[in-house]
Amino acid sequence: MVSRRRFLQTGSLAAGVSVALPTLAKAAEGYKPLPPVIAALRTLRGEAKPITVEECAGRQEKARRLMRENNLSAILLTAGTSLAYFTGIRWSGGERLFAMVLPAKGEALYVSPAFEEGRAREQIAQSPDGGKADVRIWQEDESPYARVAQGLSDRGIASGTVGVEETVKFLFSDNLRKAAPSATLTSATPVTAGCRMIKSRHEIDLMRLASKVTLAAYEATYRSLKVGMTQRDVGNLLEAAHRKLGFEGGADVQVGEFSAFPHGSVKPQGIRESTIVLIDGGCSVEGYASDITRTFVLGKASDKMKQVFDIVH
Repeated sequence: MVSRRRFLQTGSLAAGVSVALPTLAKAAEGYKPLPPVIAALRTLRGEAKPITVEECAGRQEKARRLMRENNLSAILLTAGTSLAYFTGIRWSGGERLFAMVLPAKGEALYVSPAFEEGRAREQIAQSPDGGKADVRIWQEDESPYARVAQGLSDRGIASGTVGVEETVKFLFSDNLRKAAPSATLTSATPVTAGCRMIKSRHEIDLMRLASKVTLAAYEATYRSLKVGMTQRDVGNLLEAAHRKLGFEGGADVQVGEFSAFPHGSVKPQGIRESTIVLIDGGCSVEGYASDITRTFVLGKASDKMKQVFDIVH
C-alpha cells in the first residue's frame, strides 16, 4: 500500500492522481512487466452468464417439493453456498446471524442484523422474493433467534420440523433450538443436496468455463517459467494470468521434493533445470469453481519422474 504521506512527497499533484498513483503503486509492489504469453491472454468474462432470478425461483420450488416429500415444514439457511444457490445472495459469514427460512408453503423469511439492513435489502431485492420480502431486523441488544421463532409462529409452523443446512454454525442452531422449543430441528440435506447435486446445463457450462480459464492460465504460466523463479513468483504469474482471462484465481505452487507434501511447505523453493513444479488451484465463475492440479517439469523429466507420474496417473 502507498501511504498518503508518501504519495504527497513523491507524486506531483499538478500531474494528477490518475498518473502518479499507478506509477507509485507499481514501484511499491516491485512491478515487473508480464511475460509475453500472459500479456497476450484475452478475457473470457463475456462467456460467463450469471444464474438468473428465474433459475433461483425454480430451485426454491424444487426445494419445497422435496420438503413435502421429507415431511419438513421449512429449511434454515445462513451465509454460504446454499444460500447463494437458492437466492443469489452472497453473504460473508460472521458471528451475527443472517438467515433465510424457506417454508414448504408461504413466503420466505429473512432475519438480518440492523446495521446490515441496507445491504441485506439490496441483495434480497435481486432474489426471487424481490423487494417485498419479509425482512426482520434485530438490534445488538436483541435476539435474532426470537425473530426466527416468531417468523415460524406467524407461518403456523412453530411446532413443525425445520431442516437446518449442514454448514450452519452450532451456535446458531443451538440458540434457535432454545428460542423455538416446540420446533423439531433436523438435517436439511435431503432438500439442499437433493437440489444441488444435480447440475443444470447452465451450471455445467459455468464449471467448464472455470476449468477452461484455469487450464489456460496454467499453460501460459508454464510457458513463462524460468530457472531461478521461486514458488511465490509462479504464484504471482498464475494470479496475473487468471486476471487477464477475466477472473480472480490462483494456485498453491510446490517445487521439487516439496511437491510430495499434500499441501506443500512454507519453505522458500527455487526452480532449477529438470525440477518438478506442482500447481494446485483454480478460480470461481459466478460461484462455480475449478479445482485443478497439474505437474510440470522445467526441462527434461527423469525416468524416475516419469515412472512416479505414471503411477499417480
